Amino acid sequence: MNRPDRPGTPHDDPTPALPAVTSFADLDLPAEVLSALAEHGVRDPFPIQAATLPNALAGRDVLGRGRTGSGKTLAFGLPLLARTAGRRATAKQPLALVLVPTRELAQQVTEALTPYADALQLRMATVVGGISIGRQIAALRDGAEVVVATPGRLHDLIERKACRLDRVRITVLDEADQMCDMGFLPQVTEALDQVPGDGQRMLFSATLDRDVDHLVSSYLHDPTVHEVDPSAGAVTTMDHHVLIVHGPDRYAVTTEIAARDGRVLLFLDTKHGVDQLTRHLRAHGVHAAALHSGKSQPQRTKTLAQFKNGQITALVATNVAARGLHIDDLDLVVNVDPPADPKDYLHRAGRTARAGESGRVVTLVLSGQRRDMSTLLTEAGVRSKTTKVRSGEAELSRLTGARAPSGTPLDGPADASRPKNTNAPFRGLGTSKDTTRGTTGGKSRKSSEARKLAEARRAAQVRRGR
Repeated sequence: MNRPDRPGTPHDDPTPALPAVTSFADLDLPAEVLSALAEHGVRDPFPIQAATLPNALAGRDVLGRGRTGSGKTLAFGLPLLARTAGRRATAKQPLALVLVPTRELAQQVTEALTPYADALQLRMATVVGGISIGRQIAALRDGAEVVVATPGRLHDLIERKACRLDRVRITVLDEADQMCDMGFLPQVTEALDQVPGDGQRMLFSATLDRDVDHLVSSYLHDPTVHEVDPSAGAVTTMDHHVLIVHGPDRYAVTTEIAARDGRVLLFLDTKHGVDQLTRHLRAHGVHAAALHSGKSQPQRTKTLAQFKNGQITALVATNVAARGLHIDDLDLVVNVDPPADPKDYLHRAGRTARAGESGRVVTLVLSGQRRDMSTLLTEAGVRSKTTKVRSGEAELSRLTGARAPSGTPLDGPADASRPKNTNAPFRGLGTSKDTTRGTTGGKSRKSSEARKLAEARRAAQVRRGR
């Protein structure tokens, strides 16, 4: 085990951070990287890049706190590439490692860094589940200086002796809190224990709870600390709305929002609910697609690409899309199923109003959920406006851009996808897991939903108090 003996933690007397810069030209970046930045229209560093880059390029450990969407990929990616340039990896032994929680984020990081890696003639490999492990073994055998990986697939490759980490000099943990929330802490520490203890580590996380604090204190040495950007609840360009809907009107309200002129990201709690709503929307003429863990990786990649280029206008997703994804100019996020945890709310909300842009977050609730939703938003530090709405009303259109769908089925008859009980919300209600649940109807469902929402909120309070 290569865990370093590092007495210097963020709580000891820290070494002062280097001052921020105002231009990429002020940094000790290779000329090839500066040319690639200019070629891709990246002119001025974002605040997190201006603050982090001088220290990361100097080899300092870095701790970044805050939500995504502020340019942190280049904040850790450019130093990682610049400090790896000129070295050559041997078979199965990468020189730099980026760990991320999801396949989508891994591919996004790889895409963002590839132009600069190519400029420096560095080879990158993306190591994630859902894709042929044989091809990934071959890429590592051929030699890759930089590996971007999800913890589970990296663990599998290490177990197969297809990857060794003893030559890794720079390690990045991106979205560390989500990796811990998803149960990846053992795989993350396993990887860090195999990385040489005197290498550079950079960790980015929205929160520093118990597990993340363990990673920071155990594996980072005297890091410079930077706020990546404020939480979603503090973003001044983000508006939050709670819309009180009548049960039988939920489908109509959701369908009209999804049919708006412009893209929208709609969150539900289960794969079953996502698939059901997607079928309904497409049957009514809305260009919708589903994104959840039950889809193959090629399907997920294609769906995201179509949503980004506008072929798909309504992306219906579980929490698999709540973290790490960056979609330019997305101005509306809708919680069709209210999240059960303040952290989930903030991460869903963080898909809009990114990098200084404006955005709106809308949550649909039944009257029986109103009190618990108000408590959840208070715990999330969010101020919201509450409005009662019905389908077809001008107020719904004003807040969300809702409009009547074309009604022309994209895949089949419109009636085929609509549940018989239109009072039933789209999931089996009551779970925030990415799983399939059954449905029940009537008042018992409403009370069950409110009760389970309250139980989840209390559980979250207990976790935070530990």
